[in-house]
Amino acid sequence: MSVVTRFAPAPTGRLHVGNIRAALHNWLWAKKHDGRFLLRLDDTDRERSREEHAGAIRADLAWLGLVSDEEYRQSARFDRYDSALARLVEAGRAYPAYETAQELELKRKVLLGRGKPPVYDRAGLALSEADKAKLEAEGRRPHWRFKLDHAAKIEWDDLIRGHQHLDPSLLSDPVIRREDGSWLYMLPSTVDDIEMGVTHVVRGEDHVTNTGLQLQMFEALGAAPPAFAHEALLVGSEGKLSKRLGSLGVEALREAGIEPQALVAKLARIGTSLPVEPFASAGPLIESFDFATFGRAPARFDLDELAALNARIVHQLEYDRVRDRLPPGMGADDWAALRPNLKTVAEAGDWWEILHGHVERAAPAEDRDFLAAAADAAEAIDWAEAPWAALTARLKESTGRSGKTLFRPLRLALTGRESGPEMAVLLPLIGRDEAIVRLSAAASG
Repeated sequence: MSVVTRFAPAPTGRLHVGNIRAALHNWLWAKKHDGRFLLRLDDTDRERSREEHAGAIRADLAWLGLVSDEEYRQSARFDRYDSALARLVEAGRAYPAYETAQELELKRKVLLGRGKPPVYDRAGLALSEADKAKLEAEGRRPHWRFKLDHAAKIEWDDLIRGHQHLDPSLLSDPVIRREDGSWLYMLPSTVDDIEMGVTHVVRGEDHVTNTGLQLQMFEALGAAPPAFAHEALLVGSEGKLSKRLGSLGVEALREAGIEPQALVAKLARIGTSLPVEPFASAGPLIESFDFATFGRAPARFDLDELAALNARIVHQLEYDRVRDRLPPGMGADDWAALRPNLKTVAEAGDWWEILHGHVERAAPAEDRDFLAAAADAAEAIDWAEAPWAALTARLKESTGRSGKTLFRPLRLALTGRESGPEMAVLLPLIGRDEAIVRLSAAASG
């Protein structure tokens, strides 16, 4: 069997970390099995769907490296859903109902007030043709419901949650089409999964009940269902899905300097028994992806941990992968020198300014004579090889300084920073003439 997975966002907004994770896991499963990964834009909501959101979804997936093998749009498939509904009506598995939203809410409150589950009473099934004609003459338009088979068990073996079962008699017949003719999620998704040959659906555990309902839809349409994997939802570091995390999208992460590889490495493994590791490519993540490693507990997404992972990945990035994001003139040697101390690629620009821009830092009075001696030593040493070692050795011998009292004033005068890359690496990049200028300036106060 050829594996086919799909990611089916509604283009009503930008992607956030929760649906990025679902997209990634569907992509990883398809790639592991040399299968196909589909992008399906669930744009049945004509009021809220926007073309700019569809474009942003494609761009975000491309930035993450999650390129689809084929794309579909539900708005181009309404005739397929019309046909499926007609088949269900003919088979007695779909029916019109005429209650307004207010009437349904009242029924719900009455049932809850009596301590009963708020299950729809199937009043629509009791309407005669004359009743329906009368309601429509009054201006009512029906919504359509899928009729659940209360006698049939709903059960499946979930790839993450194990054996699952639902009692259909405790569930309301789901609305599949609204009064205005627009489609809800359930039936179009089922029809698409059948016709697109989807073999595996990976999504959040908040869809477990939807899956149970859709299993009966697959059966009613004469099709075998795909395998389902319902993963635990993401929570923030405080233990719940915060508003900030729920709305955190690719755009915000990109602006914060997060590399796509860091986000992929993080989301691929949180919530599993496998360690989150700074893989700079997706290969090891594809190879190790296994639903058996997923746990049932909520998956904790910590932004500080993501930032730390990002830094570890930045430290691995080769020059050719970042050169178009570096300051003009920064070469491979410069990148190699700065990379181990960066948290984001953008920070290279700050250090480039330190190396080749203007650094002015007056030294405290007690260090000025020492820095004047350092400027003289910088003129005298051989810069052809290991100038930092030569400079500090000469100063240690001539001034008697060592340790922090030797190295700290030199770093401050040469870079303006308390910490950073090794001075043995930086000093050759700063260069002889600029080093002398900076040491002399610091010495003069």
